[in-house]
Amino acid sequence: MSKIGFSLLWAVAAGAALFLIGLPISLQAQLIAGSMIVAAMIVLKTIRPEGIWRLISLSLGTAMVLRYVYWRTTDTIPPVNQLENFVPGVLLYVAELYNVFMLGLSLFVVAKPLPSRVSPPVPAVPPTVDIFVPTYNEDTVLLATTLAAAKGIDYPADRMTIWLLDDGGTDQKCRSTKVEEGITAQDRRARLSALCDDLGCKYLTRARNEHAKAGNLNNGLAHSQAELVAVFDADHAPARDFLTETVGYFAENPKLFLVQTPHFFINPDPLERNLRTFDKMPSENEMFYGIIQRGLDKWDASFFCGSAAVLRRAALETTKGFSGVSITEDAETALELHANGWDSVYVDKPLIAGLQPATFASFIGQRTRWAQGMMQILRFRFPPLKRGLSVPQRLCYMSSTLFWLFAFPRTIFLISPLFYLFFGAEIFVASGGEFMAYTLMYMIVNLMMQNYLYGRFRWPWISELYELIQSVYLLPALFSVFLNPRKPTFKVTAKDETLDRSYISELGGPFYIIFAVLLAGVVMTVWRIVTQPYDADVTLVVGGWNILNLLMVGCALGVVSERRNPQSTHRVNISRRCDFVHDGETFPGSIEDVSLGGARIRIVHQNGDRIHQGDEASVQFQSLSDIGANTLPLTVRNFVDEGNSLIIGCRFHPTSAVHFRLIADLLFANSKQWSDFQESRRVNIGIIRGTLWFLKLSIYQSFRGLAYLMRRIGAAPDTGAPLPATPPAVADPVSKPAP
Repeated sequence: MSKIGFSLLWAVAAGAALFLIGLPISLQAQLIAGSMIVAAMIVLKTIRPEGIWRLISLSLGTAMVLRYVYWRTTDTIPPVNQLENFVPGVLLYVAELYNVFMLGLSLFVVAKPLPSRVSPPVPAVPPTVDIFVPTYNEDTVLLATTLAAAKGIDYPADRMTIWLLDDGGTDQKCRSTKVEEGITAQDRRARLSALCDDLGCKYLTRARNEHAKAGNLNNGLAHSQAELVAVFDADHAPARDFLTETVGYFAENPKLFLVQTPHFFINPDPLERNLRTFDKMPSENEMFYGIIQRGLDKWDASFFCGSAAVLRRAALETTKGFSGVSITEDAETALELHANGWDSVYVDKPLIAGLQPATFASFIGQRTRWAQGMMQILRFRFPPLKRGLSVPQRLCYMSSTLFWLFAFPRTIFLISPLFYLFFGAEIFVASGGEFMAYTLMYMIVNLMMQNYLYGRFRWPWISELYELIQSVYLLPALFSVFLNPRKPTFKVTAKDETLDRSYISELGGPFYIIFAVLLAGVVMTVWRIVTQPYDADVTLVVGGWNILNLLMVGCALGVVSERRNPQSTHRVNISRRCDFVHDGETFPGSIEDVSLGGARIRIVHQNGDRIHQGDEASVQFQSLSDIGANTLPLTVRNFVDEGNSLIIGCRFHPTSAVHFRLIADLLFANSKQWSDFQESRRVNIGIIRGTLWFLKLSIYQSFRGLAYLMRRIGAAPDTGAPLPATPPAVADPVSKPAP
């Protein structure tokens, strides 16, 4: 069929769909039609989940959503002469339209994402690569591990140069009139210079701290000359195959400016740690890196994420380096280069392992920077009208920037039922029956579409929870950037944090207040049903909405109730044969898990009673020719006798650069372990099972959060012991062993 024929067919189909969407029918017919669409979507997802059938299923869901929007627009908005109802009613309506609009953009981006790519081989004469590791205030041990991992990348040594770009030891800081700041900066510069000399890397700082990370990277560009530039955050350690999986793409496409890879994290974020979901549930960022970036890649709109990427120097030179107008220099740089006709590629394989914020306060600080930066891009670059972008690219960048406005609708959804319960305001003109036929069906279809698109990457209600815990603080941050778009400044996210006690986050207070207000809304629901039985159907609907919000906020109480976590680095399960050397004796064994600070080693029980806590020892591996050593010193922290074997907890004692090379090789050399770990968590537990799991989780976390509050009010001494653990029914909803 010709293009004209296809266009006519789509026009006819669209016209028929619009006619059916606006067709007036009875509530019974609407309920039957909605049930049939839901049933059809279930059948199609079960029998034909991919290809054209996937698009048909999503189209059915879209028709149902548009039917709901038509009904909301024509039948449910309060009269304009009742301002006390009309104003909050319109706010709720606009919030719902925002959600529908973002759903439409999401469908465009990810309805049919590109499959995972197969990396082309590196050319016979590999291009030269400068590896940039920008740093500001990160710990020396953390930087040593990242640099050591970069040093271990499989790539010709004469074609690769590693640069530590230090913004914490600039001339400006070293000459600071604040004595302590100046001494600290001078000491830092000396330590990091010596570290780079030991590792065979180059140390580079600059005169002044200008334009934050973008300025630091541009200073690196000015002092280097390789064809390609790889960027790793200070806490992002690459696997050995990072460059072999990425560099080959640049030989295939001379207009390629970027190869971006996922950000994989070896430690849980505050939600995963405090709710104890890290080993079972897909991480929050997996939805973005697992499917959204592949969807953006289809439209040549995958963008630079600040780290774990390779860029072409020639492309950066056309924009005079990394853009620094916003505090999200990565996405802004990609936008400018896409607008100049350059292309990007996304490789869906984790090739780095990093650290994410451990505390709720640091998490909110990071997300505030992202949200404000994206709003700056929207304000100063305005992707919808950006010259040089294709229409699909405009839509993709709209999706990426407008997403961060979620704080507004999420707040409106939270407070809207309270207008009716406390003040009797009718901001949503509908009966209980209409709600069942339209709103409930819309919610079910919406959940099904999200599960269809993201089921393996995001469990039911988790997106809503992440948005809720951020909205309280993003709302004023967004207002701030709207009022003064140049005010936000780049702030480095805290890394490698420890929590030596259990406590309520310093940012947790508002959630307890909101929980109390919503709990009062439950009381008002009961009071209204008893005193106004003639409105019981509407009260039950609004009261149910309020209870859903209460469960969500109750779960948020668990998120802001910080669990004790004395380990600053997360342990990673591995299996590596080794020899444990103690007091001149060698014991064959294997390393079972490892972190930046130490390892757990299992040895065959031979004279194990000679090993004591505090003993000095070492562990030896098979010779690693590119490192030049195979022995790592350590001390014994503890041990457990299991009869035929002895499990020894050890702390590393690196004294030279080569020891950091060995630690990095243990932790980061093998990228397959990250892929395997991700796949073990990518389980679609379905809407019903996922909802029941979330219900159990919310109830338990509500009580846990309140227990933390009672302990704080009672001013009981903090012994450092963790509060009750998550019960098995909540912690392991999929009954799948952790990797």
